[in-house]
Parts: sequence; structure tokens; C-alpha cells
Amino acid sequence: MTEPFRRHKVQFLAPGGLHSMAYLEWGEAENPHVLVCVHGLTRCARDFDFLAREMSSHYRVVCPDVPGRGDSDWLKNPMDYAMPTYLNAMVALIARLGVETVRWVGTSMGGLIGMALASLAQTPINRLVLNDVGPVITAASLDRIGTYVGMAPRFPSVEAAEQYLRAVSAPFGPHSDAQWRFLTEHALRADAAGGYRMHYDPAIAVPFNAERNRNDIDLWGVYDVIGCPTLLLRGEHSDLLTRETAAQMAARGPRAKLAEIKGVGHAPTLMHAEQIELVREFLLSG
Repeated sequence: MTEPFRRHKVQFLAPGGLHSMAYLEWGEAENPHVLVCVHGLTRCARDFDFLAREMSSHYRVVCPDVPGRGDSDWLKNPMDYAMPTYLNAMVALIARLGVETVRWVGTSMGGLIGMALASLAQTPINRLVLNDVGPVITAASLDRIGTYVGMAPRFPSVEAAEQYLRAVSAPFGPHSDAQWRFLTEHALRADAAGGYRMHYDPAIAVPFNAERNRNDIDLWGVYDVIGCPTLLLRGEHSDLLTRETAAQMAARGPRAKLAEIKGVGHAPTLMHAEQIELVREFLLSG
């Protein structure tokens, strides 16, 4: 069966040398209107299949596996799993795409990368969607994520992996059995013994835990200088993006348009029609 996307790789420079980042490309290859979709900490490019399918009639939709995840290279030095590396990779990707501007959808970590890139002078981002992330990251959410990042066991079957994923990803909110299986299958890699592991380098936990402390992370200096139109999606029960922070984001910096998604924590998966429509309406407006 033919895949609805094209698979590519691009080289980028990290402190440890040259590495390859994999990405998926949906829609017309020559479309100059590009939408870049970047996933969360332990996820992968396939998370955006539902959104990409919907948006590919309007954009060339590009979904990278952030370094250390999915089909992208693992880095030799775990401490290189950090924002400068991710920005280098994304700048290399946009240069490869041959466009001057892009629209950006970022979930959690992908939103932080988008914020950092959008805050720079001469940024290529001209419209930004932040999916359940902002300039204040709560210590409570970091503690919760720290309980599972890099800690996943080996699974004897896809079914066992799904049971684990449903538990650690319960904040994603209600999903059908088919959707949970989709979220599981694309987050796994088979091992030589016939079992499965999560499809990311466990070493991404090293810098995450090294930098984690009991204090919230404050990135208002980054957010406040963003100049492009911004949409902020917030899960109603999110422990990473508080309602107070979201309200401030609507009042300062780019004055994000705020949409809260009922019955969801961190983070909306953008698999449901009503979530996709929020993104679609914002990206196609103006």
C-alpha cells in the first residue's frame, strides 16, 4: 500500500558532528506554502497524520522526527539533546525545503522549539500554533514527565505497550481503541528478541533530568518578543500550561488567540475533528 507521504532526511550540525533528521512530507512537493508540525518530548512525526491529511490540500505539510526520536539519528552526547541542537536541525530543514517562510504547529516540546525560533530576528515562522505549552512550564508537570521519560520497559507485545501508553498518556484524554493503537504502534520499534521498545533514545532523559528542579521554568523573555499571529491550544486539565499562564499569553507578547479543549490534559493529540478544525481555521485565516 502506497504511503500518503514522502520520506526524506536532512543533515544538520550538532556539537558532536553531522547527523541526519528524518521527516515526512505531505501534499504537493512544489507547494511554496509550508506547514511544519513538530511533536512532543517522547513522540514522533506520525503524531500529525490526521492533521497533515486534512491540511495537505492547502500546504506542503512537513513533520520531522526531532533528533533522537523516530527514524532520526541518536546523538553521541546525551547533553546535546537541547534547544540549540533542535534549532540547528529545524533551520537546516527549512533551508532544505527552499522556502522563506513557514507556518508552525508545535506540541509541547515542539511548541517550545517553535517559540524559540519565532523569537529570533528574521524568523521564518509567520504563523504559530502552540499546543499546550507556553513560557511557564510547571515543576509539577516536569516531575510527572520525569517519572516515565527514558524509563519505559521492554514490551513483549504491542498490546502490552498499548496498556503502558494508555497509562502514562492518560492526560491525552478520551480516544477510541483504534486511535490508542495508532498512537502506540508508531511510538514503538521492534528489537532483535522479538519484543518492542519506545522509538526514542532513552538518553533524552539525561539532560531533562539534569536540568529539572523544583521550580517552574520561566521563558517570558522568549515569548514576549514573538511578533507573528499565534494560536494557543490548552487542555482543560493541563498540568504543564496553567490557565493563569494561558490568560497572560493572551494579553502580552503576540497576544495569542486562546482555545481551551474540554476533557483533555497535557496535551491535545490533534487527532479529533474539532481539534483539527481549530488549527485549520487559524492557519487559513488571514
